[in-house]
This record gives sequence, C-alpha cells and structure tokens, in this order.
Amino acid sequence: MYLKSIEMQGFKSFADKTQVVFDKGVTAVVGPNGSGKSNITESLRWALGESSAKSLRGGKMPDVIFAGTEVRKALNYAEVAVTLDNSDGFIAGAGETIRVERHIYRNGDNDYLIDGEYRIDGKKVRLRDIHDLFMDTGLGRDSFSIISQGRVEAIFNAKPEERRAIFEEAAGVLKYKTRKKETESKLNQTPMSS
Repeated sequence: MYLKSIEMQGFKSFADKTQVVFDKGVTAVVGPNGSGKSNITESLRWALGESSAKSLRGGKMPDVIFAGTEVRKALNYAEVAVTLDNSDGFIAGAGETIRVERHIYRNGDNDYLIDGEYRIDGKKVRLRDIHDLFMDTGLGRDSFSIISQGRVEAIFNAKPEERRAIFEEAAGVLKYKTRKKETESKLNQTPMSS
C-alpha cells in the first residue's frame, strides 16, 4: 500500500484546491520556511481523524480552516481527500484504491464549528470507522509512521507505557487489545441475572 495523492482545499495555507501526487518510492517536499510543507503532512493526519488542534499546530480546530490574508478573504470550510493504493491487499476487505475524506464547515464569521463529515470511498462514515480501517496499519491518527514537527522528540521523551503502545501498533496487536477493552467494558455494564 502506498499514498497516491492528497487533495486539499481551505486547509491551512491551501486556500485553492491543491493536489499533491506521490509516486512509489521516496518523495521529497522542499521549499522555504512558511511555504506549507508541514501543512501537507498535517492534512494527511487530519483526514485520518486527528482531533487534537494542538497536534496540528493550532489552538482550536477552526484554525485548520484558511484564515485569509490581506488580499484574500477567509474561507468557511476545509476539506482534505487522501487516496491510497491498496492493490497489494494490505488492508483486507478494502478495494484496490481507498479514498478517505474529511470536511468541516465554520458557521459564518465566528468560530462555531460544524464538524462536517468523514467519507470512505464516497460513503459517509463515522470517525470510528476510519479509526477501525487504519488500526494496526501504521496509518492511524496516533501512529508514528506520520511524524510531524516535534513528534520525534515526543517519542524519545515518551513514558514506557506510551512507548509500549507504539510497539503494539507496529506489531499489529493494538486492535485486539482495544477490542478486548471495549468488550470488558460492555460486560461490566451488563446487569447480571440470577
């Protein structure tokens, strides 16, 4: 599986619809400071379900929406679509191409945010469906295969429990551990009959 493309519009510095196409192998994005290199990586993480504005170098989630410039009005929406080549069947049960989209809208000029929608291959889904799709693939929102500014230091400074989660994700056991925890929680909430 590999990342084929990212399409952004209204996301951070990408006011106009912008598509970044990736070939197999290594792709390098170069440019001067402030040109949007980190925003490309953050758009990928955001589309895959990142919900922490601080992880995206913002104060609150509306900060991901293009804020405008002296010569350009602010936008009231942001959307990102990520296309992955899954022709090798890396994600079982998914098609040869996987397209994940996230859209959010701001209501008027204020920061009241309407968290729009998530889509997988054009179908509306829940955030949980996106998490489930990418769990144990190394591409989830909490994965360390997408490393943004400052994340390397965070890995080195992580507590042993946090490092364990990184290794569990890499080993492919995190989804089973998560399902076990959810099942135990449901069992504890079920009333016992005598």
